[in-house]
This record gives sequence, C-alpha cells and structure tokens, in this order.
Amino acid sequence: MTRLFIVLISVLGVVFSGQGLAKPTPDNTLSISAAFEFTSLDPSKNGYIFSRMQIIETLLDVDENGELIPALASHWSISNDAKTWTFDIRQDVHFHDGSLLDAVAVVNSLYIALQKHGALRKAPIEQIEALGKHKVVIRLSSPYVVLGAVLANYANAILSPSAYAKDGGVLALSSTGPYQLYQFSPPHKLVVEKFDDYWGKKASIPYASYLTGHRAESRVLQARSGQADIVFGLDPATLPILKRLPNLTLHSNAIPRTIVIKLNSEYPFLKDIRARQALSDAINRVGIARGVLRTPGAETEQIMPASMSNWHLDVPNKGSDGKAKAEALLAELGWQKNANGYLEKQGDIFTIRLITYADRPELTTVATAIQAQWEAIGVKTKVDVTNSSAIPMGHQDGSLQAALIARNYGFMADPLAVLLADYGKHGGGDWGAMNWHNDAVSTLLSELEQTTDAQTYRQKAQQVAQLIYNERPVIPVTSYVQQTSVSKRVKGFRFDPFERHFLLNEMEFIR
Repeated sequence: MTRLFIVLISVLGVVFSGQGLAKPTPDNTLSISAAFEFTSLDPSKNGYIFSRMQIIETLLDVDENGELIPALASHWSISNDAKTWTFDIRQDVHFHDGSLLDAVAVVNSLYIALQKHGALRKAPIEQIEALGKHKVVIRLSSPYVVLGAVLANYANAILSPSAYAKDGGVLALSSTGPYQLYQFSPPHKLVVEKFDDYWGKKASIPYASYLTGHRAESRVLQARSGQADIVFGLDPATLPILKRLPNLTLHSNAIPRTIVIKLNSEYPFLKDIRARQALSDAINRVGIARGVLRTPGAETEQIMPASMSNWHLDVPNKGSDGKAKAEALLAELGWQKNANGYLEKQGDIFTIRLITYADRPELTTVATAIQAQWEAIGVKTKVDVTNSSAIPMGHQDGSLQAALIARNYGFMADPLAVLLADYGKHGGGDWGAMNWHNDAVSTLLSELEQTTDAQTYRQKAQQVAQLIYNERPVIPVTSYVQQTSVSKRVKGFRFDPFERHFLLNEMEFIR
C-alpha cells in the first residue's frame, strides 16, 4: 500500500505540473546532493527537506542575520501585554493545487500542527482565530517571546486544506513555495518543478532534484563527476583535491551549528564538574580547527557562535596549556596513571565510550583526534561510529556516556527554543545535556519565555550561557563551517546560514 501511495504521488506530480508534457532531464534539472533522508510528506517529520527544496512556506521567514521577516504573513503585530499576536495574511497567493491562501487555511494548518510533535505544542496558545479572509489572531495565556521563531519553523508550514486527511495526516504536499512536488521517492530521491503562479521571485530553473548521499565519499564523487550540480556537507579533507577541478566552485560558510560533546553527567567518572572540565581542557581545539577541519579560527569553548550575541560570552578561548590543567584536575580527584599509562582510582580505570555518526563526515575524524588527546592524559577512550539515531536512543535508555554531535542552534530563529529543549527540563534533552540539572538555568529559561525587554533578555541569556560554560554539561569543540561545491554551470548560488532554503529560485543555468 505504501509503495502504491508513493507511485501515485509521483504520477500526480507529473499530471498536474505546470510544464505540461515536459519532463526532467539533465539539461533542465538542477541536481543537489546532501546527507538528509526523508520518509514522510508531513512537515512535522521531514519539513527540513521540503523547506530547503522550497516547496513549503511559513507565516514568517528568517533573514541571513537571524531576524524574522514577512513571508505568508505580510505584516504582524504584538499587543502591549505580549499575549495577542495578529498576522495580516498575504493576498493573491496560490497553493500548488490552485486554491487561494486565506486566513481559514492558515488556522487549519496551525491547529493541525498543534496536535503533532513540535515546538508549537509547547506554546501557551489559547486560541487561533481567523478574522475575515486575511487576518489571523493568536491568543496566548501568557507572553511567549519565541512564538514568531516557532511559527517560522518548517514544522508549522501552511498547506492547503485539501492536503490533509480528516485525521490531520498529510495526503499531498500542496503549499505555496516557488517549487512544487513532482516526484517523491523516499528515503533518497525528491524532484520538484517550478511553480509558475508563485507570489514572490519566480524560479528560472525548471526542475530540481535532491538525492541523499549517505557516504561522504559518494558525495565527493558526485561533485567530481558532475553528477550533482550542488553538493552540501563535503569532507574538509577532500577540499584540496576539489579546489583543483576547473568545473567547480567551493564555498565555506559559517553556520549557527557547533560541534559539541554531549556528556552523561551521571556517568560515575563524569559526575564531578572538575572531571568534565578536565576533558574539555585536554582538547586541542586549535589543532582540530586547523589540522582536521581546515578552518582556522573555528575553535570555541561556547555552545553559541558570536553571531548569537545575547548568548555568547565575552571570554577568550583558553591557551595551549590545557593538558597540564587537565592532569592537575584529575589528580585532585584522586586519579593516577598506572603502569599502562591509564588513569586508575581504587581499581577502576577511567574509561569512556565516545559515539558519533557518519552523516557528517568531519565528526569521525574529529572524534579520532579527541580520542588521541584524551588518551594522552590517561583516559581510555573507545570511539564508536554509529547512526545519529543512537544519540537520542542512548539518552533515553541511559546507556550513553559521551557523544560527539553537530548541534544546530539555528534550528529556530531564536535559540531560546532550542535551549529550552536541551537544558530547560530535568535530565536535559536528546541533543543537549544528559542527567544534568541546574535550578538557576531552568528558572532563567522559563523567565526568558516571557521577557520582552531587550536589555533584561540579554542579561538573563548571559547568565544562562555563563552557567552552562562553568558546569560543562556539554563540551563545545569548534564552530561549524559548511563546505559546499557548486558546478560552474550554475549562476546565483547563495548559502542560507540558517539552512532553511537552498534558494533555488535565485539560481540560473549559464547557457
């Protein structure tokens, strides 16, 4: 039945396409490769790929500076008590099924999103109401400053009423973007077609295809051979080779994502803050940034990049004497090196299992470097490369000891929503702290949800950042740089630092 459904989706995409009898060919299709898989049409599950391919849109968007900007809402306002948000819905906007966007369609989509997993469910929403054809009002029981950022998230995309089944399931991906779905072949292939009735900047390239490239090596081969016009998530180690190819242009872009080590603070050897600090001090971040990632200056001891200034502390990275500091801290805790060079205390060897995943190729090489640096101070370290799903699974069942991850703090326009998930509740979150709790952090994060004064917001955010910095429930390693190759047959490529859109409608083929 599932296979039949997928075939039907593909066929319907061709039947109702604006290109008539035209079909995708290598000449008229922009081909993209990245590591993301997808399995569902539901934006609450796989909206990250549908947003990137510019099929779906939300009420608000995010600019390159992380500021909220109009999208399907042409304007919005917030009441003095911050409990009523009013949105003017853009007029003359067509869904891909030909129907017109109106307030009723927006309310319908948002109420369905409220019933599904996502940040919108955590908002204190009392009512979502359509006032006339082009105005939507959201009433809250208490101020919630991140509502705009939450509404801009892909999980809260606006679909046409006909896109949904009676139970809220998504039957067809009929939204309002500059591209519409043409072929849906999960988990690896997706093809979109330009939508001629788009309300904004219309696309020039007729089709775009997305192909999941699990292995970093396969993505490099796609770039070298020309099989893919744009390849995201290249292994930094391959950049010198790719730079020599005349058919490619390489782009290195900083994004609000940080490579961090998630720690289980209840793991016996990591309960003491000094042990976590020692592991942090032992890491040669400068060496990893330069030698492994080939991005000098990317080293960091903070979870947030400097671009998120409210959450970034004005403290320098530590110097090069980290190994000596780490050894001194561990000695304070009673650890001494045995004949084999490993730390031992009361018959226990300081061992740690560090897991990571291959979806982002640089993580495995960074994990290997960290393994060597921890072994140098006597910590017996085992690195396991597994699937990314092992991280939340290990968090939930308590088996995780340490995990090297790439945490996206730009997942929402306001990182407060991410921090609430990672550090705001007892025990932490799947991609944040584990078995770590700080009452002050929880209180401050809760207060920030209702803080509308900019100066007070910054003060509280800085306090949160300082507490996380001091207690090291996670260990930041480097800021993240996205490595991308672009074929020289493509003009107009621009990277979205918040990774919301591939900006397909800004690109053209050079003929």
